Amino acid sequence: MECAVLFADVAGSTALYEVLGDERAFALIETCLSTMSACTVEVRGRVIKTIGDAVMSVFRTADDAAAAAAEMQLRVDRLGPSVGRPLGLRIGFHFGPVMAHDHDVFGDAVNLASRLCDLASKGQTVTDEDTARRLSDRYTPSLRKLFSIPVKGKAHEVELIELTWQPATEERTLIVSAHASADTGQALLELDLDGVQLEMGPQRRKVTIGRDLEADFTVRDRSVSRAHAMIERRRDRFVLADHSSNGTFVTFEGRPEMKVHHEELTLVGHGWIAFGQPRAEAVQVAEFRCVDGGQPGSKA
Repeated sequence: MECAVLFADVAGSTALYEVLGDERAFALIETCLSTMSACTVEVRGRVIKTIGDAVMSVFRTADDAAAAAAEMQLRVDRLGPSVGRPLGLRIGFHFGPVMAHDHDVFGDAVNLASRLCDLASKGQTVTDEDTARRLSDRYTPSLRKLFSIPVKGKAHEVELIELTWQPATEERTLIVSAHASADTGQALLELDLDGVQLEMGPQRRKVTIGRDLEADFTVRDRSVSRAHAMIERRRDRFVLADHSSNGTFVTFEGRPEMKVHHEELTLVGHGWIAFGQPRAEAVQVAEFRCVDGGQPGSKA
């Protein structure tokens, strides 16, 4: 049979236990799981199981999965103020053939949906291009292309699509270079923050930055948002996306510093990134270097 498989998990749950304590954090995650389960049932879906802080559900159509995902994000987001901490889900869903056995489902569609959930950031819902084509026209304005990933057993890379759920006023503008090259798989981005080094490439396609303890780069500064920014590998480009209150400041070597606020910027060459305030005032500054070189892009 064919169905839409959806995975949703509570982002930053480990940090919740550290900040709220075991009892309060456990109760909050249970509330999130109940909320996600209720959203599933309300759009005629079925909860397959809960796994720690995650829910796995199936739906008859891609539209039903998309509707459930948006409602899950909205309701969990509204729980945040009651505990004085922002909450968010990471959601991935895919429509495809599955094998049912003992109230569970198995197959490539399940594996891909789980992978999409892993690739999503806090507050983000991710699907793939094939599933996005199954969505009705009312979802078209909410779709945004991300990047492609290689998937074991598939001849071609899978194109990732974000399904946005925030109000239109929160949409980001786009700052990228004029041309996107084909993905040769050779592009690398080296990042260094206070001696912590990461390399982005075919194996690591996303890096998160913020005050959140589960971010890849944790920046301890009150001017920095918990989920401040993210760098994504999109084909052979590395794109910085700012989600913060105070903005991200990028300096390409030999160029003036620029502020990125609710925007995206392609990182090329060599430079520095400061979070929440200009580089001259920042306590922590990340250095980046694109191994394959290039010249700084301009605002579109």
